[in-house]
Amino acid sequence: MENTVTLLRPSEVAERLQLCKNSVYALIAERQLPSVRIGRAVRVSTRDLEAFVEARKAGASSAQ
Repeated sequence: MENTVTLLRPSEVAERLQLCKNSVYALIAERQLPSVRIGRAVRVSTRDLEAFVEARKAGASSAQ
């Protein structure tokens, strides 16, 4: 079984979350969404994105 990690550009993350790209950059800057820098490029792993969404789901259900 291959253990590969898919990295997404902020624009791809924005599309998946239905946010603007600037909102994704803000989440990264605030360290709410983990990211990786490769040179000048910023990437977010699909695993980190999934964990980010799941954490928000858990927070939303416990607030109700």
